[in-house]
Amino acid sequence: MRSRDGDRSILFSICALIIFSSLAINASEYLISYRYVVKDALLYNEHLDVSPAMQACTGLPQKSIFLDPHNSEELKTVIEKNKQEFISYLHQLGLQVQHNEKTANFQNSSTTVLTLKTTCFKVDFNDTFVRITPLK
Repeated sequence: MRSRDGDRSILFSICALIIFSSLAINASEYLISYRYVVKDALLYNEHLDVSPAMQACTGLPQKSIFLDPHNSEELKTVIEKNKQEFISYLHQLGLQVQHNEKTANFQNSSTTVLTLKTTCFKVDFNDTFVRITPLK
C-alpha cells in the first residue's frame, strides 16, 4: 500500500509553488527611474520607467507619499493618474542635475537633464490609498 505521507509532500509542494508564484506576480517592490530633458528652455524629453523588482531590495525606508489609486491595482496606472504629485515628490527626493551651455556666433544653446537613477520603492496598495516609499 501507498503511504499518505508521500501524498502530503506533493500537495505541500504544489501549494508552495502556487503561493510563491502569486507573490512574484504581485511584487510589492518596484524599480523606478525618471529622466527630464530641457533643451533651449523647451521640454525636449520626459521618461518615467516603472518595473517590478526581481530581487528583494535592501535599504532604509525614506519619506513616503500617499496617492489615490483611482480603482487601479497597477502602479504605473496609479502614477499616471497622479503624475504631477508624483513628479513633485521625485523632485523632493533629489534628482541629479546636468547642465551644458554653449555660445557660438552670439547664439546661446543650453541643455539641462534631471535624472533619478534607478531606485527601489516599496509599494503598499490599500482600498483608499497607495503608499510609495523609497529605499535608500
